[in-house]
Amino acid sequence: MLKQDTIFVAGANGLAGSAIVRKLQALGYTHLLTPSSKQLNLLEKQTVVDFFAAEQPDYVVLAAAKVGGILSNMLQPADYIYQNLMIQSNVIEASYRYQVKKLLFLGSSCIYPKYAPQPIKEQHLLTGALELTNEPYAIAKISGIKMCEAYNKQYGTNFLCVMPTNLYGPFDRFDPTHAHVLPALLRKFHEAKLRGDEYVEVWGSGTPRREFLFVDDLADACIYLLQHYDHREIGTWINIGTGTDLSIHELALKLKGIVGFAGELRFDRSKPDGTPRKLLDVSKLHSLGWKATTSLDDGIKQTYDWFKTTRS
Repeated sequence: MLKQDTIFVAGANGLAGSAIVRKLQALGYTHLLTPSSKQLNLLEKQTVVDFFAAEQPDYVVLAAAKVGGILSNMLQPADYIYQNLMIQSNVIEASYRYQVKKLLFLGSSCIYPKYAPQPIKEQHLLTGALELTNEPYAIAKISGIKMCEAYNKQYGTNFLCVMPTNLYGPFDRFDPTHAHVLPALLRKFHEAKLRGDEYVEVWGSGTPRREFLFVDDLADACIYLLQHYDHREIGTWINIGTGTDLSIHELALKLKGIVGFAGELRFDRSKPDGTPRKLLDVSKLHSLGWKATTSLDDGIKQTYDWFKTTRS
């Protein structure tokens, strides 16, 4: 990519999109298109077409999506499948129609089967049943991957998909109803500390294992791939992660210590655990010369510092 190329970051105000924008700006890219959802409704096809016709982006990062944790996915399954299907379909089709040089689509590690072999390789996609609690979201994301693959095959486009593991970092959502496990627990511990609570309740048994990637590392990986690789070299989709995981119990203890909460943990086993384990095989990405550099402790501390500034 040239520094003067026009780069459209869809979802620029979200967790992943905002990190990608910050990284592009730090690298000296000067022509970034970062409309908010109020300025550009990606659910409306003609609106998207008109935007592409007017702006003629050279590159597209499709980070826009409806995302959330287990509870949100369970409460709004129709919204998750409809909104994600519409957003990605409109942007991918417009990227083809207006001859974008390269599109980078952000998928999710939840696209893989619930009981996929661990660590999960790219080829495990569509080899088994999905986790029911986020099946609508996963199906939408799988459709986006397969749509990119189909456009590459039929039209010779250069659409690449990345499958990030669980993301966290500044500008995340910390709403207990809609947030993912790490930011939701971070807020729980923070508020429990301020109130002087005796305990914090954690959903599930605490035994599921998860991998977490600091969002600035994701941004670095995405731009590295945009600059150096395309789907003809590495396939249509590639995992992005750290290659290490920990249990939810271990995560809760880590968050408890960083926040400084003195109470105890209680696990509500009546609540769903989700997928038992979700660790990505990132050997393909490592072979391309990229590895995550932010430790989980450092990433959580940076996230907590940012969270506290938003509450002051």
